[in-house]
Amino acid sequence: MHARMQGLSIQPQHQGGNVSQTTFNPKKRCADVCMELLLLESVHLYKNRGAPAASAALEAIGMRVGKQLAERYTKDRPRLGETLEVIKFLCKDFWLLVFKKQVDNLRTNHKGVYVLTDNNFRWLSRSPPISSAGGDPSQEEALREVALQHLHLPCGILRGAMIQLGVPCTVEADHKLSPPACAFTIRLS
Repeated sequence: MHARMQGLSIQPQHQGGNVSQTTFNPKKRCADVCMELLLLESVHLYKNRGAPAASAALEAIGMRVGKQLAERYTKDRPRLGETLEVIKFLCKDFWLLVFKKQVDNLRTNHKGVYVLTDNNFRWLSRSPPISSAGGDPSQEEALREVALQHLHLPCGILRGAMIQLGVPCTVEADHKLSPPACAFTIRLS
């Protein structure tokens, strides 16, 4: 059965006029599913420790992973110099490699604050939409808080990557958007 699976192809995806042919790779799909399950279980495990400890632990894990990924993904590239180059690398190449798509929107105030928006963040794709709360404000806020808990690890990954690339910063997730959309605010130190 494994040999038959390797020969399968997914239909071409049309994105902005471009047609890309993707081949079904069971190892990559398995890795993606494992990552999603690891994220879910990590949030569940650390949530039992309490909110401040959980967010700090998940962000610390993410920072270590982000540093290692940034080192791996930039080892064969010339050193990125300007902060804007690092941000562009993060939005295009790094995001694509880690989250399987590019950032949907990048905004800046030109004073060291960058907001990266992903309208379909894959790690929140299984989160219930805010509309499922039925208009109940307390339930909407509870759903946003659950989504925020799942964003501490990616915040750490982004911060770790930025630090590894020579740009010290803080990263915060904006949970005001309706999942699976989210925004990450990067403030340079």
